[in-house]
Amino acid sequence: MSELHDHAEHHAISRMGWLRAAVLGANDGLISVASLIVGVASAAQPSSVILLTGFSALAAGALSMAAGEYVSVASQADIEEADLEMEKEALRTNPEGELHELAAIYEDRGLKPELAMEVAVALTEHDALEAHTRDELGIVDVHKARPVQAALASAASFVAGGVLPMLAALFSPAGLASQVVGASTLLGLVIIGYLSAKAGNANPVKSIVRLVALGVGAMVATGVIGSLAGGISLH
Repeated sequence: MSELHDHAEHHAISRMGWLRAAVLGANDGLISVASLIVGVASAAQPSSVILLTGFSALAAGALSMAAGEYVSVASQADIEEADLEMEKEALRTNPEGELHELAAIYEDRGLKPELAMEVAVALTEHDALEAHTRDELGIVDVHKARPVQAALASAASFVAGGVLPMLAALFSPAGLASQVVGASTLLGLVIIGYLSAKAGNANPVKSIVRLVALGVGAMVATGVIGSLAGGISLH
């Protein structure tokens, strides 16, 4: 019995909902704000313009992330609610058919017909809607859509990610904003990659390489565009 109690598996799947929104927001905030600052700095703009751009990107990005995440997850929640209502109606009007449907699901997963029906009957007697919600619709509490939570997590993480390049630009020496922001952003991407991998029990190296490659690509592209735009405006 003690061996069973000692066998504890700490899965990270329960963190998937908020972790996805948090990583997306922090990564987007870091790369978006840093890329805009690098682009404007590459266009040889004064420090006041660079900082104004950074602050504007931080505010607009946080609000956009919150709104976009809320709408997206709310749409998912609407679909889940509609499916649940449909399932409730089916259980009310055709309980026998729903029971056989549930048993068929368990048969497809490898149970013998007799055992599948026995399990279906037991789970139906316990909580029919919960059984169908989980095994037919694939909706479980850990994956359930939570629009407000997702919106707040995205906005907060965007600001957390975007603050780093803002501070780097604020305290960087004159004429070195691009280099300082770029270096601080690389550090931030490494930190985000490491923390997100640890929170999700994933490989840190894979996560870090992925984020750094995408972040560097975005900053380089924006820097090149800024330099070209600055050269055109000077002519």
